[in-house]
Amino acid sequence: MLRKVIVALLVVGLVLTGFAGPAEAQRRMSLIRDAEIEHTIRRFLEPILQVAGVSPGAVDIILVNDPTLNAFVSGGQNIFIHTGLLMEVETPGELIGVLAHETGHIAGGHLARGQGALENAQRTALLTTLLGLAAALASGEGGAGAAVMMGGQSMAQRDFLGFTRGMESAADQAAMNYLDRVGYSSEGLLTFLEQLADQELVPESRQVEYVRTHPLTQDRVATVRHHVQNSPLTGEPYPAGYVESLARIQAKLYGFLMPQVAMRRYPETDTSIAGHYGRTIAQYRRGDFDAALAGIDALIEAEPQNPYFHELKGQILLETGRLEQAREPYERAVELLPHEPLLLVALAQTKLEGNDETLLRSAIANLEEAVRQPNGDTPLAWRLLATGYGKVGELGMAAVALAEEALARGDREGALGQADRAQQILPVGSPGALRAQDIERAAEQLEEEDDR
Repeated sequence: MLRKVIVALLVVGLVLTGFAGPAEAQRRMSLIRDAEIEHTIRRFLEPILQVAGVSPGAVDIILVNDPTLNAFVSGGQNIFIHTGLLMEVETPGELIGVLAHETGHIAGGHLARGQGALENAQRTALLTTLLGLAAALASGEGGAGAAVMMGGQSMAQRDFLGFTRGMESAADQAAMNYLDRVGYSSEGLLTFLEQLADQELVPESRQVEYVRTHPLTQDRVATVRHHVQNSPLTGEPYPAGYVESLARIQAKLYGFLMPQVAMRRYPETDTSIAGHYGRTIAQYRRGDFDAALAGIDALIEAEPQNPYFHELKGQILLETGRLEQAREPYERAVELLPHEPLLLVALAQTKLEGNDETLLRSAIANLEEAVRQPNGDTPLAWRLLATGYGKVGELGMAAVALAEEALARGDREGALGQADRAQQILPVGSPGALRAQDIERAAEQLEEEDDR
């Protein structure tokens, strides 16, 4: 009997842990970076953030390489967007509706409130579990204790799910308000929710992930539908270029992630820029480099001021070992889109292979610029910077860069070790030595956070 009670206690813990959803999922996420996709999403999102009173610079857009349809806010003001959602939305309005909804969660402080609600649910479940355990031990009847525990677990689930449904409705209301103030229709939000409406009737194990993390009800759909039916903005188009921008990032995602599908989706008869783009990327991913280079040259001829076409040509050449040839298109991409860290890092890679000091110094300058930019201080950027410093004999600064790399990866011991090494090499009070001290303090904070 006691064994059954203990098993029931474990079940309660597992069920409540499942409520956390996205937070737990982050431990298993595969993240990707792409300048074009990130810039496009930010262009769609920034007007929404501004009317919501949220600083655009405080919100990070994080792309998750996952075919499931989902987006969520986690870790403060981070909007995580699955590639599956980007590939499945049919209009810019649907994507913007999702982004407005997630902004509603940020502006409403739902993440912190949701954590509080989860903790309350866990306390309720734990209390009823302890009461059930006491009842079982007092009566000698495991069934009585299990009934108390399962009743408490059910109560905790109902309370928490009721809270999350309330948050989802509030985020919908906020999204419609933001869209109205920007001058956008809420039709995209409506069509997106309508496509998911039938998921309510599907067993949870087969539901679209977005529905599992954003509980959907017919009342939510009806509320948005009523708003759309009575809005003067219904039928109004989105800004010029939004449809084309979405088509291009979808073509890019299909080309890179599903090249076989992309070749069918974008046949030779598709003469649009997006179709040509998806087909070219798919050819590259399938190893048909000559066709891919011919395709990207045609795209550059059509749009010589497009930095992402030059970037793609540089990437094809770089990843096929033609570093010197890759340098020119990356230089052009950086010229067209200055300060973009992903382009600066790629350009630096074309300069680090040999021992030409002029090129090495230029690469170091590119990388120093990259790590100063928002979201530019990636482990790869710091690793390359350490390589550059090492090749020109600046071993102290190389140690600083390696400490930064370790810190970016969450490697406390590595950060402390390299920061100590840097201070042994660099002059006391120099900028590099002072930065090494800052890294030591940041690494110690990592340990304190882990302890909490």
